[in-house]
Amino acid sequence: MKLSAFKKQLISVADSKLNAMNKIMFVLPLFLIVVAACNNVGFENEKTADAVIISEAVKTRIDSTLKTFIDSGKTAAVSALVFEKRKEVYYNAFGYADREAKTPMDRNTIVRIFSMTKPITGVALMTLYDRGAFQLDDPLSKYLPEFANMKVFKGMDAGGTPILEPAKRPITIRDITRHTAGFAGASDTTSVLGKMFKAADPMNRENTLSEMAKRLAGLPLQFDPGDQWAYGPSVDVQAWLVEKLSGKPFDQYIKETILVPLQMTHTRYVVPANELELFAALYNRSDSGILNRAPDEQANYFNTKDWPLKPGGWGLTSILDDYMKFAQMLVHKGKLGDVQILKPETVELMATNQLSDTITQRMWLPSKGRVGFGIDFAVRTAPPQTKDENNGVVGEFFWDGAASTLFWVDPKNELTAVLFTQLMPFDRVKLHKRFRDAIYGVYEPGSNPK
Repeated sequence: MKLSAFKKQLISVADSKLNAMNKIMFVLPLFLIVVAACNNVGFENEKTADAVIISEAVKTRIDSTLKTFIDSGKTAAVSALVFEKRKEVYYNAFGYADREAKTPMDRNTIVRIFSMTKPITGVALMTLYDRGAFQLDDPLSKYLPEFANMKVFKGMDAGGTPILEPAKRPITIRDITRHTAGFAGASDTTSVLGKMFKAADPMNRENTLSEMAKRLAGLPLQFDPGDQWAYGPSVDVQAWLVEKLSGKPFDQYIKETILVPLQMTHTRYVVPANELELFAALYNRSDSGILNRAPDEQANYFNTKDWPLKPGGWGLTSILDDYMKFAQMLVHKGKLGDVQILKPETVELMATNQLSDTITQRMWLPSKGRVGFGIDFAVRTAPPQTKDENNGVVGEFFWDGAASTLFWVDPKNELTAVLFTQLMPFDRVKLHKRFRDAIYGVYEPGSNPK
């Protein structure tokens, strides 16, 4: 090879290597920028995932809030448990579960959860939905024929006879899960229909669910199905439907399907005699603010004997940790640990508002805040508009009980809260609002909800 040709080849190889190095030097900064950007995105996601609601300052605020209710004599005892991102982040208890006996409130105190029984019944029913046992818009009478051909009460004629008209459409299963069935209720004691309900006595504790349903179906409806939201015995009818569809007694079905799998070992209708010392007393607050203990024979009448009636709408007793397991199952899309109770899409369905805007008459539901109603839960559809409304996060679903108990599920923050007390009448002292404000901060109009 001639020297000039060899030099040309060397120059060509050198140029080639130089071009390659230039390309590397050009691409490398771009690569590093992309890597840095990816790292920054990951860092932001990590920060978001690590963001918490229950800080040390919030824990102090919750303590102060709950203690104030005891110190001011607004309730005799209160306890609260909060989980966030699968961890217990708050627990405390104040006051006396039994003030007269000086028994402190704690996490093992057994309380009457009253209407917080309803979400458990709803979950039991929807386990059957998951198995294809029914569709939500099926007529109720397809499975419970006693509810066929229902009549609606339209008043009284001149002779004092009730005016009844055929219902515009059948009651559906969706209706009994969202309180739009039209059933008369026990809370109405003065109207003609209320007196008819009282005389029929469907919720007598000596009735089986079958007898309850038969007596209820013999009464006229107070409105056409789907026209209004009115709280009543719909969830007790759900319990009877569970019994019919499953072929098992309702209490046995919830025990086998929910309570045992979730290890809710202290959630039941009857408190055993050897645990009565753990059963909280029930207190009534007078209009003047004085707490009076309800007589034990009155407060405990349902939960110290195995009555034939196993209502779906009330009647269970529980402890904080048991109900938190139920709430944790819901926030984790139907699953707790290795136990799958519901399909994720079924939990989402239950936590979705089922009330159309055409249902404008909603009894006292608006007092809960900017909410609709899903399947056995209230569902928050908008942030509060004033600082006087109950605080909460859009997408939260929740319910409460007559003795001022409360729980909610906040999927956005993966947070669940359970609040127990035994105070009647229901939450006239604004315990629920103050507890929510302690967790989320007092809402200021125009601010962004957490």
